[in-house]
Amino acid sequence: MAKTVAELRNEIRKAVGRYERIESTGFTKEALAAICTSLGAEIETHKLPPKSEMRATILERIDAEDKVDPATLERSFRKAELQSINAALQDE
Repeated sequence: MAKTVAELRNEIRKAVGRYERIESTGFTKEALAAICTSLGAEIETHKLPPKSEMRATILERIDAEDKVDPATLERSFRKAELQSINAALQDE
């Protein structure tokens, strides 16, 4: 059976050492930063960059997109993107 978006998000959270969420919510800045770090993407950690910038970095890191414009990522990850992120983290 296919995993839901909430289940994928929680698997990703667990893979990067974050807490699971009971309710289905998007990633916090801290969770996005943990994903970036786990994927080996360098980001500023003293003052976290905007969520859209971290999402673009993650997608570029997993080769989901060639060059992603952060302005287009003012949204949560799509299910296919979450599946790719989860697969990339399982390979790490």
